[in-house]
Amino acid sequence: MTDRTSYERSLERSRAAASRPDRPDTFILAGREWDLLDDVFAPPFSATTEKAMEVLGLTGEGPSLLPAGGSFLEVGSGTGVIAVTAALRNAGRVVATDISPQAVENTRRNAVRHHVEDRLTAVRSDLFAALDPGDRFDCVYWHSNFVLAPDEYRYRTDHERAYVDPGYRAHQRYLVEAPLRVAAGGAALLQFSDRGDLDRLTDLATAHGRVLKVLDRRAFLEGTETLEHILLEIRAMA
Repeated sequence: MTDRTSYERSLERSRAAASRPDRPDTFILAGREWDLLDDVFAPPFSATTEKAMEVLGLTGEGPSLLPAGGSFLEVGSGTGVIAVTAALRNAGRVVATDISPQAVENTRRNAVRHHVEDRLTAVRSDLFAALDPGDRFDCVYWHSNFVLAPDEYRYRTDHERAYVDPGYRAHQRYLVEAPLRVAAGGAALLQFSDRGDLDRLTDLATAHGRVLKVLDRRAFLEGTETLEHILLEIRAMA
């Protein structure tokens, strides 16, 4: 384990972001103001949300990966920035899930703030568990908690869930279930990072009959460290 991929370091970032005295109640991102509740991942303290929006084509630069008028499911919505922007940009129906009740409320507030509550539904759910079994989407997306923690690690707060995944249990479930939630012609997407263990993820995908296709790799500076985001499409093996 390197310093870059250390789960202890990621947990330190989680604790710091949750307790910073300058943590705001609102913030500006992509030219809009957003509510930020306590114990929810804070986009002002990390460039990752803005970069994910760029990769998805939600910032107005380049084509969008979301089909115009289509349906979009975001897993792990946090503040709801991506889900709300998808509704504002081109999605006809948006569902946003998060295991944290505080994040679900945060997403709902931002949907109301930006007047998209008529086409965005925020649901408390552990990945897909609370969704209708027959519901399908044109695009399924998760900006994952890509840092691998030991199998035995147990979360102390919901905030930590945005940073690490013990044993990649959530990733394994997503690899299996996400393609099953995609409508014909749609895509199951996973936003990963070089802070994660791509070899481990690839092995899990293969073991469950899935293939990972790299759609985008994008490096950016966060503080003094250069990170790389990796957008993956998950497909069933032929």
